[in-house]
This record gives sequence, structure tokens and C-alpha cells, in this order.
Amino acid sequence: MDRLPAVNLLPEAFPRDDLAGQLGFIWQQIKTPLIVPLLKLAVGLCLVFAVLLFMERVYMGIVITYVKWFGRKPEKRYKWEPIKDDPELGNSVYPMVLVQIPMYNEKEVYQLSIGAACGLSWPSDRIIIQVLDDSTDPTIKSMVELECHRWASKGINIKYEIRENRVGYKAGALKEGLKRSYSKQCDYVVIFDADFQPEPDFLWRSIPFLVHNPDIALVQARWVFVNADECMMTRMQEMSLDYHFTVEQEVGSSTYAFFGFNGTAGIWRIAAIEAAGGWKDRTTVEDMDLAVRASLKGWKFLYVGDLQVKSELPSTFNAFRHQQDRWSCGPANLFRKMAMEIIRNKNVTTFKKFYVIYSFFLVRKIIAHIITFVFYCIVLPLTVLIPEVEVPKWGSIYMPCIITLLNSVGTPRSVHLLFFWVLFENVMALHRSKATIAGLLGAKKANVWVVTEKLGSKTTNSKAPKKPRFRIRERLHLTELAFGLFLALVSCYDFVYGKNNYFIFLSLQAITFFIVGFGYVGTIIPS
Repeated sequence: MDRLPAVNLLPEAFPRDDLAGQLGFIWQQIKTPLIVPLLKLAVGLCLVFAVLLFMERVYMGIVITYVKWFGRKPEKRYKWEPIKDDPELGNSVYPMVLVQIPMYNEKEVYQLSIGAACGLSWPSDRIIIQVLDDSTDPTIKSMVELECHRWASKGINIKYEIRENRVGYKAGALKEGLKRSYSKQCDYVVIFDADFQPEPDFLWRSIPFLVHNPDIALVQARWVFVNADECMMTRMQEMSLDYHFTVEQEVGSSTYAFFGFNGTAGIWRIAAIEAAGGWKDRTTVEDMDLAVRASLKGWKFLYVGDLQVKSELPSTFNAFRHQQDRWSCGPANLFRKMAMEIIRNKNVTTFKKFYVIYSFFLVRKIIAHIITFVFYCIVLPLTVLIPEVEVPKWGSIYMPCIITLLNSVGTPRSVHLLFFWVLFENVMALHRSKATIAGLLGAKKANVWVVTEKLGSKTTNSKAPKKPRFRIRERLHLTELAFGLFLALVSCYDFVYGKNNYFIFLSLQAITFFIVGFGYVGTIIPS
């Protein structure tokens, strides 16, 4: 029988002996019908989400401008007057206040926080300091307990509380603290993390808002940072957090819409906590969870920007990265669990529900992280390799520049660092994106709590903080190095074969990824 002729499945032009030529031929065959349309779709989606972020920033800018020029201070918007002495009632005219200080192996800062809390000015028989120590190191537990006894010997009403386990992490500790019999007699609870140092007049300035306005559940103070000038990384953190407090928190408070509790440096009405269902540990943002639930019950929140509390910024990259993972993963996971509950709620206005879902969660907590990384670190570089796809200048240059300028209003002293801030934020967007997606998917890591390491600030502690030991595995970050290499190669391609549209930006972004990848981000001191 005659053999059937062989069927040639490959085109005649296919280079059979040249591997590079084969790969190039395959690339040309799939680029036009598949890669180009997909990349155009990705560019289109990124531009849509970037416009949403741009509109959010412009809205915030308009509102904060109006507030600064024409808005009334919190003391004018709400009733505020000092609590007056009453000869007949004596100190009972002052509400009972519980001050909670949750701790976990806080060797470097426990004395600062306990000392600052014990230094609060308030009638001594109307305040209770509660140290909630979840430390696992017996030596540190003994030191914290001894410090509490030292202040108790001075007449301070301070309680040292421990648990058998760390169930619920911080939320569990706060919940257990409110169950104590002496806590039941308190009207308000103030929460300070272990590195926070309130001024003595904190209670005199905050409690009158709660006393004279029964619909207010929370008074949130602003954070200020004692170690902001420690290194370039802390300067970058200060810029981001200053925008959050100066703009985002102020806008949410001034428009009576919504803003999240920052987890510390705030004072709660205990009745509001109980009405909202108490502390829950279903996410790593127990503070935001409580704030959303209390808001859905109709309670109001007040942010007082002039009420400032000193705190410490993470000064090592690992500590900062773990903090950002928690702050990104937690909100996304909470949104996943509460979106329908917010939509169905009938106790608040449609505007507040829209604000919480769209502005607070969707744009700021989800879109902002993902679009920053995907657009500037993936899609934009790919358009260099595939010149058939172009990004309009308004989307790649003009709009991002306006967003960056609007972000600078929180920290005017750092305007000259804006470009470095953009590069650093793009690197951190890698971690935030991964954490956000994990939160949306409900991954196991969404409920893993890693406490932010505190080293103690040189400006507030006479002893210099100990530097962490150098570990090569902790110092190197392979993901950042991989993206740095990718961006470096793309920038070289743009310089040699492209239009040089993004050569400078991609080169500097690659360098930033390398700096972070090799663990040097915490050692660059700003001038």
C-alpha cells in the first residue's frame, strides 16, 4: 500500500533550525490577533479606574479647600464646652474613663506608653488605666507588670491584665478588657497602641464632644510622628499618612459621611461599641470593622485634627511591609464580608452607603492599590515592548501629576520629595495589591496578624534603639528584584529601540525596586 503524503502543519516561512527565529516567528503570529487586543483592553480598564481615582482625589481636594477656607471648626459644628465643677456632686460630674493600652512584646516602648497614659490629666478617681498585655516573652511580661506596679505605688489606678491565649489578637484583648467588672462603670474608653504618647490635656479636649453630643460615638485624634526624619522611608510614610489625616479623615468628618477609626488615639462611647455588637476578630482591621458597624447603626464620628498624639513610624522595611499587608488585606476582606450588609441597611442615608461602598472601600482601599501597581509597573512598560498600543498623555502624564500634587497638601515640607514618593509608592503597591487580592478572595493570610515591630524613637527615649540583626534572607526581597530587572530591561529596550517616552521613569522605577529589593530603603537619609 502506498504511504500517505506527510502533512506539513508548519508554514514554509517557519525557521526550523533557529530557536530564536522560531520564538520570534511565534511571537509575531500571536501578537496582532491576541496580545495587542488584550493589552489595549488592559490599558482601557486602567484608564477607567485611573479616572475614578482622579475624580476621587479632585473631590477630596475641593471639599478640603472649602473646609479650610469656609468650614467651621469642630467646636463650632458640635456643642463643646469645658466640663464644669459642681460643689455638690464633686468629681462625679466627670464621666468615668477607661484607658486601654494593648501590648505584645513591646520591650522598647512600654514605659513610654504607660507613662504617657498615667500622665493624663483627669480626676484620679474617674480614670482607670488598663494595660492589656498579650506578650509571649516572660521577661517582657515581668517588666510590664513591674512598671504597672510602679505607677500604682504612686496612686495611679492602673490594672495589669493578661490572657491565657491570644484569641482574636488585639480585638480579643480589647473585648476581654471591657468585660472586667471595673470596666462596666466606665462611660468612655480611650485606646492607645504601645507607641502612642498622648498629651496630658487629651481628655479635657476630647471628652466634652461626647458629653454634650449624645449622637457622637467616636472622637478620633491625629497622629504625628516623632521619628519622621529618621530615614527616607519614614519620610515617605509621613507623606502618605499626613494626606490620610489632613484630607481623607477631615473630609469624611466634615461632610458627616464616614471615616474609619484608626485603631488608636481615639475615644469611644462604650454604649456605641455595645450597640454595634462589640469587637470582632473576623478581619485584621477590627477598628474599621467596628467603625462601619457603628456607622450603620446611625452613630456619628468626629475627627479633630488639632488634637494630636505622638507615635512612631515603622523604621525597618519588614515591619512596614507587614503593616501595609495588614492595612491592605484587612479592608478588602471586610468589604467582601460587609458589602451586602451595607447595601441592605436601612438606618443610614443612601449618600452615606454610597460613600462607604464607593469612596471609602472601592476607590481608596481596592482600586487605588491595584491600579497603581498594574498600570505603572506592568501595563505601561508592556506598551514600550508593543508599540502598537499607546497610552494617551492625559492618562500617563497629566492626570498622575495632578493626583500627585493633590497628595502633597498633607506634608508641604516634603514637596521636594514628591517624585521619590511616587516611585516608592509604586513599589509598595506591589505588596498592597497582593494583600488586597488576598483579602477579596478570603485567603488564609487574610486573617494572619503580624504585630508591627517598634524600636523606640531616639527623640523620645534616652536609649538608642537596638538595630535588628542582619539576616540575608530578610534583607533580600526577590519579588522586588525581579520587577526591578524587568523594568530595567524594558527601559533599555525603550532607549535603544523605542521612542524614549518612558525611559527615565522606568529607569528610576527600576532603581527604586532594586533599592527596596536589596533592603537599603531604610538607610537612605534625606537631606
